Amino acid sequence: MGLVAGNSTPGSRQPTARRCCASGLIVALSCLIGACSDSGSVGASSVLSGEFLTLSYNVAGLPEALSKSSPETNTPLISPLLNGYDLVLVQEDWKTPDPNPIAPLRVYHELLEVDAIHPYRSEPLPLPLGSNPERPSALVSDGLNRFSQFPFGELIRQQWLGCDNNSGDCLAFKGFSAARTELAPGVCVDVYNLHGEAGNDEGDQNLKDMNTRDLVAFMDVFSVGRAVILGGDFNMRLRRSHDAANLDYLTTQTGVSDACIALGIVDEEAIDKFFFRSSDTVTLTPTSCRLETDIFVTPEGGPLSDHDPLAVGFAWSAVPVEGVECR
Repeated sequence: MGLVAGNSTPGSRQPTARRCCASGLIVALSCLIGACSDSGSVGASSVLSGEFLTLSYNVAGLPEALSKSSPETNTPLISPLLNGYDLVLVQEDWKTPDPNPIAPLRVYHELLEVDAIHPYRSEPLPLPLGSNPERPSALVSDGLNRFSQFPFGELIRQQWLGCDNNSGDCLAFKGFSAARTELAPGVCVDVYNLHGEAGNDEGDQNLKDMNTRDLVAFMDVFSVGRAVILGGDFNMRLRRSHDAANLDYLTTQTGVSDACIALGIVDEEAIDKFFFRSSDTVTLTPTSCRLETDIFVTPEGGPLSDHDPLAVGFAWSAVPVEGVECR
């Protein structure tokens, strides 16, 4: 990608006031049928507004012998750099079991979070290590986690229903996660984190079709009428006609837009992406899009992962809805 639009200096944006809004699973599920829609009285106060900086980063956190990077060395270097961003979505991030049955192998979430100062963060799913009958080949969970300056409610995780061993996807429970996120009291955005099917053979293409439709179906229920930010490693390239068709289906069916393309930045090779959608009460506007390849580097100047970190800035404005919590 390598192109820049707007300002994207880490730490240049200050998030708005924060309030914890965690909820139980029953409340989260009730949202699926609309009980937590953006209803209630609209405050008569002036419109609130702010800016924040997001990051999507596949941190290549498989055990050192399997990773396409050097996570043992690089993950501690990544950790403090996350603090330049208000909302961080990471993929391939897993937590080492304690006790560790795969020692001396390990994974690296503990190293990733150690220097992060975000007050709100997800708890990684345990590693299945081949024990889940739904997918006995799976050694690791979804690897989807988030670090946030904004409180978020119950994190809902959904795995893709299929996988293709030719791409190694059956070793994991890839999928997406979603959580209501509170930019300010009464100002809610649904934030999604995603890791897509890899590969491009016929089996991969069929799975990408199915997964895209599953994501759209979920969004059509969980996020109806709501503002959305959707980021992650999509493993889809615009230059590939089949991937482009799936991305077009996603945008036309849900109303989301690619944040970088909205800023005039088109990279047909990019697989790490951010999409966004406004609602009747919350307006989201992308302000910057860039790959942070000059920030996430080793002391020698090399990359810290086999993916480049994508940073997108957003401005927001909203009329807060009184009595509504982001659950």
